[in-house]
Amino acid sequence: MFTWGVSTSAYQIEGAANEGGRAPSIWDTFSRIPGAVAKGDNGDVACDHYHRYEEDLDLIKWLGVDAYHFSIAWPRVIPNGKGPLNQTGLDFYDRLIDGALERGITPWPTLYHWDLPQAAQDKGGWNNRDTAYWFAEYAHAMAERFGDRIKNWVTINEPFCSAWLGHLYGVMAPGIKDLQTGINATHHLLLGHGLAVDALRQVSADFKVGITLNFTPAITLGDSAEDQLAVQYADGFDNRWFADPVFKASYPKDIVEAFGKEVPIQPGDMDLISRPLDFLGLNYYFRQTVAYDESAKPLPYKMVTAPNVERTGMGWEVHAGTFTELLKHINNEYQPKEIFITENGSAWDDVVVDGKVDDPNRTSYLARHLDAMFEAKNAGVPVNGYFAWSLIDNFEWAYGYDKRFGLIYVDYPTQKRIPKSSAYYYRDRIKNS
Repeated sequence: MFTWGVSTSAYQIEGAANEGGRAPSIWDTFSRIPGAVAKGDNGDVACDHYHRYEEDLDLIKWLGVDAYHFSIAWPRVIPNGKGPLNQTGLDFYDRLIDGALERGITPWPTLYHWDLPQAAQDKGGWNNRDTAYWFAEYAHAMAERFGDRIKNWVTINEPFCSAWLGHLYGVMAPGIKDLQTGINATHHLLLGHGLAVDALRQVSADFKVGITLNFTPAITLGDSAEDQLAVQYADGFDNRWFADPVFKASYPKDIVEAFGKEVPIQPGDMDLISRPLDFLGLNYYFRQTVAYDESAKPLPYKMVTAPNVERTGMGWEVHAGTFTELLKHINNEYQPKEIFITENGSAWDDVVVDGKVDDPNRTSYLARHLDAMFEAKNAGVPVNGYFAWSLIDNFEWAYGYDKRFGLIYVDYPTQKRIPKSSAYYYRDRIKNS
């Protein structure tokens, strides 16, 4: 059976940042840094999902999807990162999970979508190996609380963003700019994933457990050996650096050598990181174009702007054919048991006209990428589910509220939800599938 769904994440939609015993996350802290987030936006209110979850669940049911992929906010359920559980926070997720099930919607939680408790960051965050063990304790606690109703678990979402964007480039929380710290964060995130896999399975052998990795394929406009090397480095930095440890129990040698830095591997780590998984969560948005640049750091390549291509409101190239190729490549290279597309979507400059939002660009993107995905599935790739990103417009990290990815429009001053034409398309596509 193919699973149709929609995705969100806690900090992007929940709001209620100072309610119900929730403690600050690294994103609460980061968004207070002047200039860190567009227009000084933050997630204090976001889409007020904490209070409006019933309305949002009704919208999910209206869409006709089978499943809802959301994330649990670690600082809402274990405010200090480790130690006592916050019952009020747990009660919220009980209501959310029960509300989904009452509507015939299967809940699919991610345990970590970038909102590390600030208390854990104060002790070093993902640069501190201990955080991996605290994460496993958190995973075990969530499985014990919700495992009677939840069977599908995603450990960590896009460690690429947490490690590189948060610890190397500093454009996401916690805003650190240091290669060695980024390498350490990578390893401890992946170690936390492996420890969490074991922690979840200790609670129930019936759980289906996976990780979500984002893949960004690279091409080059040049035909020189150096440009081909740029493609290799881009693939290594974005994709292989995270997928190889999970599926092959090793970091890519070419990237380790190019960094010239040590990965803080301890005995047994790679066995933990490469625990067999029930599925791979795969996020795909765009392909990138790169060129060789000997002066670039940390690797000798740079992104370049390809001419005459369709781009989303994020400036990302639209190329659905790459999605098919990527899925076939991942299947051949890593052979996951199952693949679920946990995020795929596009941002556009949506406007409300006469109470409606017509978004033909998003509808076109969605249609072409669904076709591309099914082309791969029909070729034998075990793609067994698709979760559209995103259910509703939300806090788009460092972009604030300017970028809209939702199938449902959110008027932030009133919190009114308006289904876009793409939502109607998605509903009809599911109905006719």
